[in-house]
Amino acid sequence: MDVVALLDWAAGRRADLPWRHTRDPWAVLVSELMLQQTQVSRVAPRWHRFLERFPTAVVCADSGVSAVIDEWAGLGYNRRAVNLHRCAVAVRDTHGGVVPDDLAGLLALPGIGPYTARAVLTFAFERDVAVVDTNVGRVLARQSGDRLSASAVQRFADDLVPIGSAWSWNQAMLDLGALVCTKRSPACGTCPVTSTCAWFTAGRPDPDPAIGSAGVGRGQSPFEGSFRQGRSRLLDVVRHGRPVHPNEFVAACGWEARPEAAYEARRAASSLARDGLVAVRPDGSLVLP
Repeated sequence: MDVVALLDWAAGRRADLPWRHTRDPWAVLVSELMLQQTQVSRVAPRWHRFLERFPTAVVCADSGVSAVIDEWAGLGYNRRAVNLHRCAVAVRDTHGGVVPDDLAGLLALPGIGPYTARAVLTFAFERDVAVVDTNVGRVLARQSGDRLSASAVQRFADDLVPIGSAWSWNQAMLDLGALVCTKRSPACGTCPVTSTCAWFTAGRPDPDPAIGSAGVGRGQSPFEGSFRQGRSRLLDVVRHGRPVHPNEFVAACGWEARPEAAYEARRAASSLARDGLVAVRPDGSLVLP
């Protein structure tokens, strides 16, 4: 892949993203967890607000999981709030409040996987490691012309990182996948690295090598009307601060007209409790933990 061409293309793009102006590992970690399956436009203002309330891992840990769940309202995938608080507690109790700067230490934190650990290493500490998310995985599969396994896509990504420029390179790769080498309508005419893209050179034949490659997301089922939506609505009612009694679960989920509504609402409540997002009182009422 043409390193110079890609870095030149990426220079200054999406420079308004606030987390690109910090090397604070806690702030970077928060941004990465927020950005998992949530649009950039929704995350940007909430990232600032979250850090105003929880400027360090220690403050976050000391504030309690209820406060983090409350602040997470509207970002979706609320389990991430619990994971972030658990991570903050581990940073406080095991690392003296300092986010670790090595891969093993980061991977040992609760809820931190290979992508997030590597993202913190490169975006906070500027280490020469590669990050592979859905967008990067798609770019690399098309560049290679083959469907890639998890280990193959990570090796490919690692081999491409220009020494001393990992921060810029990884941002460029993320932007290329998000803005140009998209899932449904790749803009090959404006891509800076078509000269090394095996799929493009071959005439973009079917099947697209990105389909089925490790790390490339398969898309989500619709949120509207889903179990996830009802569960999210129930948690939002709990966030208002008063106990939510079992006889209110169906209405809170918005499922009054749904077949098997009572069973589904109880299942939603149980899943929230299992994920640590709510606590259950002796009478079955839900409150923030």
